[in-house]
Amino acid sequence: MTNQAAGTFDIDSWDAQEPYQDEDGVRLTRVRVGKTFHGDLVGSSTAELITVETAAGPVAYVGVETVRGILHGREGTFVLQHSAGSDESQWLRWLIVPTSGTGELTGIRGQGQIIVAPDGGHSWTLDYLLG
Repeated sequence: MTNQAAGTFDIDSWDAQEPYQDEDGVRLTRVRVGKTFHGDLVGSSTAELITVETAAGPVAYVGVETVRGILHGREGTFVLQHSAGSDESQWLRWLIVPTSGTGELTGIRGQGQIIVAPDGGHSWTLDYLLG
């Protein structure tokens, strides 16, 4: 049976390095992000991202994020793989990395998404199996 979780998160830190590639207006930058989660997941995380930016603004990123917390009463960690981009609309997806769960979250797998509100607030959803 698939479980559904949802909530919000705050970005506590955004530490971007100097772009490591900048060619013809396309910049690639490594960023470390710290977050605090609220809702069905209470905890924190650290993400390592590679962002792509053009003259039009941010257009994509990929990354991995280690989440530490309590999800629906179960404590442990797991790793999220990020894939995000924008063209006419924005999409931000997560995949729980198989076999990355620890503690009471051992065996977790699933996928989710991030939603950015017009005011810049971030919410998330996660559909997962825990077996």
